[in-house]
Amino acid sequence: MTAFVKMHGLGNDFVVLDGRDTAIDMNAAKAKAIADRHLGVGCDTVVLILPGGAQADAGIQFFNADGSESEACFNATRCVARLLMDERGLTRVKLSTKGGPLTGSEAGKKQVTLDVGAPKLDWRDIPLASAVDTAGFPLDIGGTVLPANAVSMGNPHCVLFVPDAQKAPLTQLGPKIEALPFFPNRTNVEFAQVLDRDRIRMRVWERGVGVTLACGTGACATAVAAIRRGLVNRKVELVLDGGSLTIEWREEDGHVLMTGPTAMPFRGRLELDRL
Repeated sequence: MTAFVKMHGLGNDFVVLDGRDTAIDMNAAKAKAIADRHLGVGCDTVVLILPGGAQADAGIQFFNADGSESEACFNATRCVARLLMDERGLTRVKLSTKGGPLTGSEAGKKQVTLDVGAPKLDWRDIPLASAVDTAGFPLDIGGTVLPANAVSMGNPHCVLFVPDAQKAPLTQLGPKIEALPFFPNRTNVEFAQVLDRDRIRMRVWERGVGVTLACGTGACATAVAAIRRGLVNRKVELVLDGGSLTIEWREEDGHVLMTGPTAMPFRGRLELDRL
């Protein structure tokens, strides 16, 4: 039996397994089975905590609900940071992911701040299939052309600014945009409504998952896209379906900071060999 922890950040939920002391044989099929909300535990993302080596307190590996692997998941990283800080009595931890190094720190009132470094804004780094101005370009979706923005937060994002995020066609356009050849690694899709200089309402179609209550990398990407276009201040509240995150894009070093809550509903055990 393998122990796991069920956690979430604003309803964006995870099954977290600790592979630091004993290696866990995870693959796409097992991750998909664990994530199944009817036949498994149920989650948006399966998360493995790995040995961190000399440069980090721990490493993290992410598997989407469809079994595909993701480079980054900031809500899950905040959850792992909370686990490690509580476990070790720390106020700050360094974490390594395929999307790059991240630092989590105690923010008080059950909040965790994640320093996710600088966004990647060059079309080749996102990546995109051809050169565009990522701060605003026409995106052809099967003959329908919409203004779009592209950002990488260690994983790719396509941000669309809309007049009403609540009415945005997530399930209609989300999967179409995710799979466009223009995004070689597929993409997360955010529909964002600027409410004022300090608030953005955002809904998300997450790559490999579908509609989720929250997306940390998506919130960061949306804030960066809005700031680049001069629509909001450099510190902004992102209002998601599951709650709010505070995003700051620091001018002095270009780093993005994300602050929000974490929760741990329960612990359990899995028989991985039966999945």
